[in-house]
Amino acid sequence: MALSGGEARSGVGVVRCPGVWRIWLALACAVFSAPVAANEAAEPSATELIEGLLSGRVPVGGPFELTDQAGHRRTDTDFRGKLVVLYFGYTSCPDVCPTELQSISLALDQLGAAAKAVQPLFITVDPERDTPARLAGFVSAFHPRLIGLTGSPAEIRKTAIAYRTFFAKNSIATAGDYSVDHSGFIYLVGKDGRYLGFLPPGLPPDAIADAIRARLEPD
Repeated sequence: MALSGGEARSGVGVVRCPGVWRIWLALACAVFSAPVAANEAAEPSATELIEGLLSGRVPVGGPFELTDQAGHRRTDTDFRGKLVVLYFGYTSCPDVCPTELQSISLALDQLGAAAKAVQPLFITVDPERDTPARLAGFVSAFHPRLIGLTGSPAEIRKTAIAYRTFFAKNSIATAGDYSVDHSGFIYLVGKDGRYLGFLPPGLPPDAIADAIRARLEPD
């Protein structure tokens, strides 16, 4: 399974699927159309974020400092030397997030010993509810090496925007009981911290494993 996005910067050959891109962009416009708070009005829209990601014409990724499920502050530099598999979601997600994390976990199992060179990360888009303690219980249900990260709303939004990830509380949210609309790409980040590309949602574990394996093989 070829990666998408960022190939011009990384030198990776990628199969371009403009038809698929248009479908994803149309879905973004339809699904992520909930109104946002006024203080978020100046931020990129769902369409702008996802179009930038799919086109590969804008930078993706960058430094971050967040808090893991043990309460320790972690930065992107902590994961140098590992191929990072990064997914944004939230612990109250009813189905999509658990399914994607399960697929990532099964993909790592398929890699066997090679998975030691991979670091899976889960960054919440619901920092109000996803405390370190809540993340700890959630990530433990998946891969034993999965690290959950949370932070202040400003820290999470900054990191999400850097990765061209859209998220917003559902417009019918009530206090303490709400869902979060969010894009669901899997990001791969190289051992040097450089963004490599993304995988679309819904891939089976073997396709995810193939994409990771290709990145672990020497040039």
